[in-house]
Amino acid sequence: MKMCRLFLQLFLGLTLLSGLAKPNPNLLQDYCIADTKSPLYLNGAPCLNPTLAHSSHFTTSALAKLDDTKANQFGFNVTLTTLANLPGINTMGLTMARVNIAANGLVPPHSHPRASEVTICLQGVILVGFVDTSNRLFTQKLEPGDSFIFPRGLIHFLYNMEPKKPALAISGLSSQNPGAQIASRAAFVSNPPIPKVVLEKAFQISPQDVAKIRKNLGG
Repeated sequence: MKMCRLFLQLFLGLTLLSGLAKPNPNLLQDYCIADTKSPLYLNGAPCLNPTLAHSSHFTTSALAKLDDTKANQFGFNVTLTTLANLPGINTMGLTMARVNIAANGLVPPHSHPRASEVTICLQGVILVGFVDTSNRLFTQKLEPGDSFIFPRGLIHFLYNMEPKKPALAISGLSSQNPGAQIASRAAFVSNPPIPKVVLEKAFQISPQDVAKIRKNLGG
């Protein structure tokens, strides 16, 4: 009987946690337009007085323009909706992203610790994929109109298979602050740097390899 009670408590506890562990908290009102001028530092942003809400708070042209894909060595650029360009997104639990990838460019393996992502290819041919926690790789070639889901927290990538034409995708993420961590940069150009011996053993490479990779990544 005691063991049954323990299992019941464990089950109820896990059930409660699963109900509470959400990407973003539920709203207690229709919306919470970000007051970007508030001096308070919160998990999100303070709400503007609802009487001051305007249609402009719920619209943005931030994703309309093509940004420079030459700003990094991988050949990609990501433009996000933020509280600054779309204050009405505050507490809504979502972010939109425009992903421009140069010909033969790559959005390198990375993860979003606080969000799942769905990507739709609008232009070009994009090879996408993610690796689950059993190291199983899931890949798909996307053509215009095709979509693909990246589960929360898992390493994933997007590669433009076109050698001469750029690619364009739009993504939706399940958090207003999904976070992004590029695996190679996290390992080799962190600040302060991870000790060389750790990288040598983790990747089975030489000290010269560590120095070369750091240099290539701008470290």
